[in-house]
Amino acid sequence: MEIKVHDNQIENAIKSLKRQLMKDGILKELKLRRAYEKPSVKKKRKQREARRRRQKAARRFSR
Repeated sequence: MEIKVHDNQIENAIKSLKRQLMKDGILKELKLRRAYEKPSVKKKRKQREARRRRQKAARRFSR
């Protein structure tokens, strides 16, 4: 991943980097890997995320 800094605008480059990391899901992955997640908790989280994606897709198609 590469972020270019133009005219010493470091703040804008940092914002751009954070935006890119969030878009790629790296920050979320980092947060999840900070501590061990039991398999049962991991399974429930995955199910919750899948349900959320399905509901979001259903809302999009029902319009």
